[in-house]
Amino acid sequence: MTDTILPYRTVTIDRRGYGRRYTWLPVDQLSRQGFSIDFAGSYLRPDMLDLRLEDIVRWREGERLLEGRIREIQREPQAIHAVLDDVHVLPADAFYS
Repeated sequence: MTDTILPYRTVTIDRRGYGRRYTWLPVDQLSRQGFSIDFAGSYLRPDMLDLRLEDIVRWREGERLLEGRIREIQREPQAIHAVLDDVHVLPADAFYS
């Protein structure tokens, strides 16, 4: 039996005029097109996350820091899917924590 180690993917969500919503929010799938979170077996549900259109999403892709905006959100009973828009690489000296 071999153990497969899956990468631990997280995003940070900021909202203009409000500030940081989530830091290191775990996601199951992440790409420059969007992200998904699977809530199966969790006490959390998709409607418990306060994600909104135009929220700013940041994450690391190797050594690069990327940023995009939520363009579309789809909530299912056991999952949430966010489509991203305007994804771009931030400069190396960008502040991000």
